[in-house]
Amino acid sequence: MTTLLAIALIVYVAVMFAIGLWARGRIHDTEDYLVAGRRLGLWLAAPTLFATWFGAGTLLTATDEIRAEGMVKAALDPFGAGLCLLLAGWFYAKPLWRMRLLTLPDYFGRRFGPRAEIVCSAIMVPGYFGWIAAQFVALAGILELFFGIPLGTGIALVALVGMSYTLVGGMWSVTMTDCVQTGLLVLGLVLVAWNVLTTLGAGSAGAGWSRVLEEVPPEMLDAVPTESMALFVGWLGVLAAGSLGNIPGQDLTQRFFAAKSAGVAARACWVAGIAYLVIGCLPPLIGLAANLIAPDAGARAIIPLIAQLVLDPWLTLIFVLAVTSAVLSTIDSGILAPSSVLAQNLLPRLPGRRFSPLALNRAAVVGVTAGSLVLAYIGGDAYELLESAYEVGLVALVVPLTMGLYRRRGGERAALASMLVATAVWLPHLALGWESFLGPATAAWSVPPPTGLACAGVGLVVYLTADRGAASVDGGATHKSGH
Repeated sequence: MTTLLAIALIVYVAVMFAIGLWARGRIHDTEDYLVAGRRLGLWLAAPTLFATWFGAGTLLTATDEIRAEGMVKAALDPFGAGLCLLLAGWFYAKPLWRMRLLTLPDYFGRRFGPRAEIVCSAIMVPGYFGWIAAQFVALAGILELFFGIPLGTGIALVALVGMSYTLVGGMWSVTMTDCVQTGLLVLGLVLVAWNVLTTLGAGSAGAGWSRVLEEVPPEMLDAVPTESMALFVGWLGVLAAGSLGNIPGQDLTQRFFAAKSAGVAARACWVAGIAYLVIGCLPPLIGLAANLIAPDAGARAIIPLIAQLVLDPWLTLIFVLAVTSAVLSTIDSGILAPSSVLAQNLLPRLPGRRFSPLALNRAAVVGVTAGSLVLAYIGGDAYELLESAYEVGLVALVVPLTMGLYRRRGGERAALASMLVATAVWLPHLALGWESFLGPATAAWSVPPPTGLACAGVGLVVYLTADRGAASVDGGATHKSGH
């Protein structure tokens, strides 16, 4: 069976490369490479939005946490991520699409000025490295489990594959492969969930579902903590980090920049958000059921283990391809997002030899992959710390982004002060691992304020007070007219 799995995986990777090479013929300029020429219809834009985040976090990490602590751990993923897509469709996709941007820092540059563009870029890029590294390690772990490939070798192979077809075809390649990968992912998850339920129900999925409801402790099924206000507020902080913190991300905005119209951009977010909430509930279901099927599994990644227990060899093959699809679709998006910001907003400002925009973008893809690869080899503590830096979007960027779109007043000074002060307040909390604002100083409070929300609140206050009389760089017209 191992040989068959290996052959299937090689064929799968070859197909991904073929799609990347085909997409290369569509690349004529930077707009084609970064935003697919702004030609994505709904049924291309929605799957790539869905696939961008449905990776190792949703499929592996969140499932293990839910298995251990219950549905309350679904606040970040899938609930936070799904809600993020819906909010993006309601409030952000249309006004940002109308500005005809290539990167989110382009918005900060146009709305607040070049210094705000640079600061936004510098804040945004580092958090991606840990996220990408985590995906490398997760998929390499699957290769080690099923094929016996050493983890270090697997990390290098995963990085090479993800980088290569992203490098060749840019957003066109990422979008086309995401569509294939989304189909495989959904199929694989449905098959595993169905077989888990029929295994529990002795052939009946309905009976299996009844067993989950009856035998899983009731507190494990509660998605919202109600025991105390402190637990609820902490849960709300995690939900806000997942839903609001991901909005000012290049990986998200790049996809609705690539849509063929503002309406398609918004609808793609809604379709992807609903799909994410629905499909994203399957891994938690598997995690909860795993406590009944394999109560002695210990700390092993539960979804691969359950797949081995409940799937026959052919379905196992589909599952391996599904997991590979889920993680690769996140890797390619993760690589393209920070490399786009580097190539468009930071590297051109450095002195020295000038390269063509396409060459610079491709060089940035290689650089981001290399940096993430190094981080993956450094080990757990380093990349896990950086992976948590997604919260910087909530802390530093969502306030100036939202205020700039919907408030006429507030210019460069307000945006810079908000981003820098909020980040400066947040970084010690990240380094010290404080989950509540001011750490020990508020630990005894009946309701300690969550770090991310509180730091974002600091940023909001600073924005509103730093530059009360100043207008935007473009006089406020950009966010009104969309041009």
